[in-house]
Amino acid sequence: MLNKYARAFFTRVLTPFAALLLRWGVSPDAVTLVGTAGSVAGALVFFPRGEFFWGTITITLFIFSDLVDGNMARQANTSSRWGAFLDSTLDRVADAAIFGGLALWYSGQGDSNALCAVAVFCLASGQVVSYTKARGESLGFPVNVNGLVERAERLVITLVAAGVTGLGTFGVPYLEWLLPTALWVVAVGSLVTVFQRMLTVRRESREADAAEAKA
Repeated sequence: MLNKYARAFFTRVLTPFAALLLRWGVSPDAVTLVGTAGSVAGALVFFPRGEFFWGTITITLFIFSDLVDGNMARQANTSSRWGAFLDSTLDRVADAAIFGGLALWYSGQGDSNALCAVAVFCLASGQVVSYTKARGESLGFPVNVNGLVERAERLVITLVAAGVTGLGTFGVPYLEWLLPTALWVVAVGSLVTVFQRMLTVRRESREADAAEAKA
């Protein structure tokens, strides 16, 4: 979720904390699981009740576990394909909880079937965006494309909009349009990204087939 400079900064800041957890016998996988559980709880407890500010704060705090677990694995020299698989899989779970929580809000107190549908579309399209890359790579293609709205953009746009919208509970006016706009942006951007990746895999597949035919 962070550009390389911000990630480098937070890595330095969190390294002592990661080292402390290792001394206490905590494993990187445990941190991954706790981070996901916290993100899911923040999304499904606060968002369906319209408490977007506190939900966003909770999710953001636990999202930093994504930096801590990797830092721990590097310090302990235990980086593995299993750890990468677990991290990626649980990322999908956290993403689903965030958009699922927003869908629950709009299907209930938020009183908007249209925005409920958009939130569900964001949930589904986000999973498809990830699947297209994973499936393409499993077939041996690099899937060399920077999509318009990938996971980092989906979460940043949605969580910033949700957090700022939540300031309305503290009396800040005229914020009710922000979260719906963000959901539409994420929905359209995710759809574009799916097509970008599909077209990229199609091109890479044709190039591979042509190279094999010449061989």
